[in-house]
Amino acid sequence: MKRVVLYGKSLMMSTIGASLEDCPELMVLSVDPSLPDVQEHLGALQPDVVIFNLGTEQLDALLSLLQQPAVLLIGVDPETHQALVWTARQAAAVAADDLVSVIMS
Repeated sequence: MKRVVLYGKSLMMSTIGASLEDCPELMVLSVDPSLPDVQEHLGALQPDVVIFNLGTEQLDALLSLLQQPAVLLIGVDPETHQALVWTARQAAAVAADDLVSVIMS
């Protein structure tokens, strides 16, 4: 089972979370970036994937996750419906199925 963390409390993150929870292969968790010690909290969750809004300003905690080679960081742009995957790949993010394809690959 892959552990997916939704980084943020926006409507977009809630919508993505609701869609991904239908996938039995995924454990979907949410993290509020404004929490104190959010970086330690993220590390303790040991995520396989972190999904976040590319427009968010609180990305410092996510950058530390790049030191863990197995973690996928997926930045979603709600305006262009693109997902930037921190493995230098881009994928369409029009629907939750698109995100599941990126996560499972």
